[in-house]
Amino acid sequence: MQAILDATASQGEPIQELLVTHGKIPTLVEELIAVEMWKQKVFPVLCKLEDFKPQNTFPIYMVVHHEASIINLLETVFFHKEVCESAEDAILDLVDYCHRKLTMLVARSGRGSPPEEESQESTPIQELQKQAELMEFEIALKALSVLRYITDCVDSLSLSTLNCMLSTHNLPCLLVELLEHSPWSRQEGGKMQQFEGGRWQTVAPTEHPKLSKLDGQVWIALYNLLLSPEARTRYCVTSFAKGQLLKLRAFLTDTLLDQLPNLADLQGFLAHLALTETQPPKKDLVLEQIPEIWERLERENRGKWQAIAKHQLRHIFSPSEQDLRLQARRWAETYSLDVLEAVTPERPRCAYCSADASKRCSRCQNEWYCCRECQVKHWKKHGKACVLAAQGNRAK
Repeated sequence: MQAILDATASQGEPIQELLVTHGKIPTLVEELIAVEMWKQKVFPVLCKLEDFKPQNTFPIYMVVHHEASIINLLETVFFHKEVCESAEDAILDLVDYCHRKLTMLVARSGRGSPPEEESQESTPIQELQKQAELMEFEIALKALSVLRYITDCVDSLSLSTLNCMLSTHNLPCLLVELLEHSPWSRQEGGKMQQFEGGRWQTVAPTEHPKLSKLDGQVWIALYNLLLSPEARTRYCVTSFAKGQLLKLRAFLTDTLLDQLPNLADLQGFLAHLALTETQPPKKDLVLEQIPEIWERLERENRGKWQAIAKHQLRHIFSPSEQDLRLQARRWAETYSLDVLEAVTPERPRCAYCSADASKRCSRCQNEWYCCRECQVKHWKKHGKACVLAAQGNRAK
């Protein structure tokens, strides 16, 4: 939260400096991948255990949300080149992580937009799974921004990282797929909507030609990967890659070039590419580093996922009433209202209908509503969390 406040205020950024000084970027990357693996390998097993009947799912939600917190922090600090350099060998693992998220984003774009909260009643576990799925979509969008910041440093990246981005994962072609599918845009009720600020927002007809932030991130990443001297000399344009890249010409309209004038250079590159012969795939023998965090974690824990889930169920996700109250107090101290409101400068939104809200829940002071009717309708979902938060505020 402090990192976001510093970046928003355009002042000095002590959090970023501390992370670099103490060499904590590799630690954050490993933590990010560890939580990603937990969500894939342990969380599904945990949900299927017969004795998994938590009275409160908030402790599990905080673990699920941990990945989103880390990628959000990395997105905030990776704007600075020295942060990317301080990642050292872990930058390979971060590129690998971003590739997995963007591949998932392309794959799910064919299944429509991610599910939103529905009004019908569901079990706490079903609700948690829905939240985790929606969060996965938001995490992938943050990973796109992180990847774009890494491409800003493409001229100072190691040979292994460049080869991973351009040959192993062929990121230029993946980015073309993202532009084609544009999973952060959709048509809903005859109106165009874009995902921004953590929610779907309707775009006025006069704003349709305006380039969205996420589309801009993709174009800048493509520009860096295709036109930077280091990347350009190492990217092997095969016949498949040529066909994919030439699709970009249909998107390079005058309106787009007015908003990102540098893309005129990309337009010239594509015009030249259309007239040149493709290159056969290179067969050089290259010794290089490979991402190792995911492989190491999976090797160390292979065959133990069931045991890990049972252990965590007994010792972590079945807290006593006293433990829950203590956690509630700590959360209330951490996520103070003053800080949260400073981080979120937009006007509050109704927790039920997303309209502009002017009334706050009098008990917990956390949720906002536009009217009493919405608060009553939302109480089934909000009730337990409200009681817990109120207890934490009283203890505080």
